[in-house]
Amino acid sequence: MVNNSQIIAKTEKTVANTIKKFNLLKKTDKILVACSGGKDSTTILYILNKLGYKPEAITIDASIGNYTKQNLENLKKICKQNKIKLHIVSFRKEFGYSLCYLRSLLNQKGINMTSCTICGVLRRHLLNKYARRLKATKLATGHNLNDEAQAVVMNLLKNNLELLARQGPMTGTNKDKKFVQRVKPMYFITEDEVIEYSKAMKFPVNYAPCPCRVGVYRCLTDEQLTKQEKQRKGTHKNIIKWFLSVQPQLKTKFKSTEKQNYCENCGEPAKGTVCMTCQILEKIK
Repeated sequence: MVNNSQIIAKTEKTVANTIKKFNLLKKTDKILVACSGGKDSTTILYILNKLGYKPEAITIDASIGNYTKQNLENLKKICKQNKIKLHIVSFRKEFGYSLCYLRSLLNQKGINMTSCTICGVLRRHLLNKYARRLKATKLATGHNLNDEAQAVVMNLLKNNLELLARQGPMTGTNKDKKFVQRVKPMYFITEDEVIEYSKAMKFPVNYAPCPCRVGVYRCLTDEQLTKQEKQRKGTHKNIIKWFLSVQPQLKTKFKSTEKQNYCENCGEPAKGTVCMTCQILEKIK
């Protein structure tokens, strides 16, 4: 039977090996960890701090009732215990509304966007914007192997190979002065392993999923892959193994030589003339 010390040692070694193999971080980097207060981001924040990378934490408060309130309190405890600086960015202060209110305003105008879609767009916008303001050189996220396997399958089923090409332990195909490089040091840690580590460390985290995460595509993909994993152990790992074998070709195919566009409203990186965040905010006016 595996004991807590073995779980802790194995998880930390896997993270350290992933960082080294993919050259994700250097001790000279200024590292921000995107934190929700949940098991994944708390785990990677703690491990990076333990490994001597001196990370700071940044959290985006979407104001989802008691769920985000409790997560924020838990995150504050972890940061205080480990002497980690915490930066808090609020949806209400940045956009004037909570996530749920933003969604209801869009719905009133006949625009049916899921909370996850809205949250994902706005959260990524704020994380990049504030990471740059804080002069971070790397933005680490708590994505685990299950999350990444889901992303691979979702992009394949949508035939979105260009987006798939940007996935991996270090994201993106092109570098840009306004993009802070994102890294995923827990790329090879399964969800079950994160839960085991988190419980072994007795982290103050809420293991319940976000209440807004209902019926979205990722949830459905997660359910199907979990069923496959139970029937065919190693399903998630095999998906990632396949993806990493074709990733070099994908990156080469979709590496762009075109000049990066910037939003004409806010100046942030954008695919077109107006970024997705500004498009959403424009729709609620």
